[in-house]
Amino acid sequence: MSVTHGVQHIGLAVSHLEESAAFFTELLGWQEVKRREDYPAIFVKDGALTLTLWKTRTEEPVQFDRKNNVGLHHLALRVETKEGLYQLLDVLKANQVEIEFEPTLIREGPSMHMMCYEPSGIRIEFNYPG
Repeated sequence: MSVTHGVQHIGLAVSHLEESAAFFTELLGWQEVKRREDYPAIFVKDGALTLTLWKTRTEEPVQFDRKNNVGLHHLALRVETKEGLYQLLDVLKANQVEIEFEPTLIREGPSMHMMCYEPSGIRIEFNYPG
């Protein structure tokens, strides 16, 4: 039996705190639940997952290289419907979010996913399980 159960929260270091928070709250519909001004942080949640967005101390941090660094390769978020995945694509495009790839089948399908970058450069995957 595992000593842990699920994810309590995930902490992400971001260079653009307000913009990264707005990505989750304004574009994805998450709720802001708390702020810490002493070590600038904004806490957001979607009902199941809480993220702590911690502000880096520099405006120009070293960008993560997923092929050469140990760390967060990407954050995958579930989308309940195929239609929701395409609606989200429209929202991201309308807000000039950098899209790595648009919705595509995973293997033979019917599951699909797409990948984008939130304002601080963290890769976010949206996954429709099919």
